[in-house]
Order: sequence, then structure tokens, then C-alpha cells
Amino acid sequence: MTVPRILVIDDEADLRELVEITLLKMGLDVDSAESLATARTLLREQEYALVLTDMRLPDGMGLELVREVAGTSRNTPIAVITAFGSADNAVTALKAGAFDYLSKPVGLDQLRLLVQSALRISAAPVAADKATPAMDGGTALRLMGESALMRDLRAQIVRLARSMAPIAISGESGSGKELAARDIHAQSARVDKPFVAVNCGAIPESLMEAEFFGYRKGAFTGAADDRDGFFQAANGGTLLLDEVADLPLAMQVKLLRAIQERRVRKVGATVEEPVDVRLISATHQDLAECVEKGRFRQDLYYRLNVIELRLPPLRERLDDIGMLADAILAKLAAPGARRTTLTPAALAALRAYAFPGNVRELENILERALAFANHDVIEVADLALRSASLPAGLPAAAPEPDLPAIVPAPLPPTWSAAAPAMVATPALPVALPDHLDQVEREIICRALGQTRFNRTQAAELLGISFRQLRYRMQRLDIHEPD
Repeated sequence: MTVPRILVIDDEADLRELVEITLLKMGLDVDSAESLATARTLLREQEYALVLTDMRLPDGMGLELVREVAGTSRNTPIAVITAFGSADNAVTALKAGAFDYLSKPVGLDQLRLLVQSALRISAAPVAADKATPAMDGGTALRLMGESALMRDLRAQIVRLARSMAPIAISGESGSGKELAARDIHAQSARVDKPFVAVNCGAIPESLMEAEFFGYRKGAFTGAADDRDGFFQAANGGTLLLDEVADLPLAMQVKLLRAIQERRVRKVGATVEEPVDVRLISATHQDLAECVEKGRFRQDLYYRLNVIELRLPPLRERLDDIGMLADAILAKLAAPGARRTTLTPAALAALRAYAFPGNVRELENILERALAFANHDVIEVADLALRSASLPAGLPAAAPEPDLPAIVPAPLPPTWSAAAPAMVATPALPVALPDHLDQVEREIICRALGQTRFNRTQAAELLGISFRQLRYRMQRLDIHEPD
């Protein structure tokens, strides 16, 4: 078995020697260079599992070498060593194609983690043909579609998977941001490590620090045992911060430090611990606008938004609807049952629909249509699309069939009996949390009733995200009628 060889480029002899000793103790072979010219000569003669270069060298910038190595077809990751606190240089290097970076003074724990990650990438085969969905027989990517937009998106995912650079995924709700993050993780050298997805908008602010960084026993009331947080759970793998724009400003400061230092401190602990996590963030909001309005820290924005990946809404890739509908209907079909199909008119209606809820809304529409379809064929009327979005000449949706009524639970006596008198002397609820839950339950049930239990449309009516609605339905024990 060939021992991986590392190329270290730095004009500081002491630092170069420290890195060499550390790598040799890891059982690796090392070549060293003090200038760009020497490094280029070695690169022409030798294959390396990792190139580690300082940013400032006597005969040029390490950034030049980053671009040269990243521009070749070699499967060689290159990382940079930046001056302490030089976040701008790190971001510039990552955008130029660097796999990762280290800040001076170089922490040996971080150096070892970086080298281990790089060796996993070097050992992985070059995935030039992985931008193909599973149905084509290639390596499975969850994001489906044959449009030019989706082909380009999958190619970007395969390229980005080789880097440690933070990725900010933007796109409308239901466009597949989490699927894209899972694809990046699945195509990376971290595929055998954990993928942890966190919905930042669903965590109470008072619990955020403990949930993200963990806590020590006795740190607060109820902390009966030591517990790891999301960062420790994702160690070695990928951490997805979904709806990152919902993070409160106080938590943004703590998250920024964790990203910069790559170390976290549990609540109640006195020392920090290193973590090796690849960060991916996602949001349906405009983060740049959030920065302008003061709701999101600019320094954290630049840290998370090193590489931006935009997911197109479904209305921009209508040619994919037929493929997506077939895949969704196949997934919804009962085992051994005959496959339900769309009539040409129904497919045309879907292609003319705006899909404000994107692919998630398409899934809801087809799931509902299956319940109304006769003889395994879905007609236009079964789709129950909003008439304003139907193309000219297509019939509007049929009258709504009788659905089981969603009957909210009886109101508390203090509400119903005292209703006429509430204008003058409002009665106080016996238990405020129960009362508020009942009000929330009633409103959600009304929205679901109006949309025939289409959760995407109900969430729009209520002005909340699909995830928020799903969370509230689970908390309030609201289920779709049989």
C-alpha cells in the first residue's frame, strides 16, 4: 500500500518543520518547498494526496498555486495557511478552489483533522459522471430533473462536494434545499460520517446554545447528564443549518466563533473541544437583505456564503414535471398495485400551474388526486388546482367532494359561555397555555379545511412556512381525516 505524500510550502522554516514532524508522526511522507517555483517543480514530478501552502511566499501568492492546482484535472486537494484573523483571505482562497484553510498559529489538532479529510478526498474516485440521477443508472442523486437547470445544478453539487468551503443554499420553500445538502454530503468524502440537519427556526431561543454545542451535567436545572450538541453529533460529517436566517443575533455571534475557531464549548464547560464539521446553510429568505436590515450579521453572512447554490423554483423547469410526477406516483403507489397515470390534459394543467409550494406542493397535489382518481387515471378535476392558474380551455376543478368535516375541539367554557359578555368584561382563561393551544388548533383546522388539507397552501394562508405548520400540527395532535 502506497503511503500518501503531502507537499508543504512555507517560507518560515520553523513552521514548515513543525508541520513536517506532525505529518511524519501520522505515518505520511512529506516534501517541502520554501517558494512557489520549487513547489511547481515538485508538482510536475510527483502526485500528492494534499498540498498545503502559505498564502504569502517570497516569489508570489499561494492563491496562484490554488488556482493552478484547482484548474487541473488531478484529484489533488489544496489547502492554505492564512494569517491570524485573516478571514477575507480564507474566503478568497475557498472561492478560488481551495479545499480548506488553517489559520496561524497552526493548531495541530486542526491540522490533523484537515489532513484526514483531505486523504479521504484523495482516496475517493473522481466523480466526473456522478451528475446523473439514479434513474439513469448512475450514482444516486436525490435531485431529479432533465432540464438544463437541473443538469447544471447536479454538476455543481458534484464539484462542490470535494471542498470544505461553506455552502449557502438558497431557494423557495419546497424547492429541495435539504435534498441538495444531502446530495453534497453523499458525494463527498464524508459520506460515511453523520449528516445532521437542523431547523434553526424550530428551536426555542433559550435552548439554542445547549442544542448546538451540548452541555455538561449540572449546567442548568434539568441537565442530569452530559449531552452532545449538533456540532458534536455531526463531527467528521456535515451539519445543515436550515432556515439559518431565523437564528437570533445572540446565537449568530456564538455560531460565528464556532465556525472561525472550529472549536465549541459546551454549556457549563471550561474548555473548548475541536470539531470537524462541514457547514451547509439554507434559507428561503434573502440573506443579503437580512444583513441590510440588521437582522443578520454581516461577518457571519460572509462566512456562510462562501459558495452560493441556488435551487430553481419548479415553475422555471416545467419540463421536469412529467418526470417528477411519474416518480412521485410510483413512490405513492401501494406495493403490487397498478401504477396511476396522468391524462395528457392533467399533465398540461400541471405544467401551466405556478406551484408556489414547488415540488413539495406537487407531491401534495398528486397525493390528494390519488384519493379522487378513478380507474387509476388522474383527470384535471382530480388535481383540484386553483382555477386562476389553469390554462385557457382546460376545465376548472370539479365541485369539491364531501370531505369529512374537521371539527375543532369544543371551546373552553370560559370562551363559549362568556362570549357575548367578552366585549365588556373578557373572561380570563382558566389555563392560558391550553387556551392559546385551542385557539391555534382552531385556526389551523380552518386553514386546512379551506385547502382540503393541502398543507402547503394552508401554510401560505397562515403566513408561516411548511415546516412551521408541520411542527404545530404535530404539537397540537392535528391529523388528516381518514
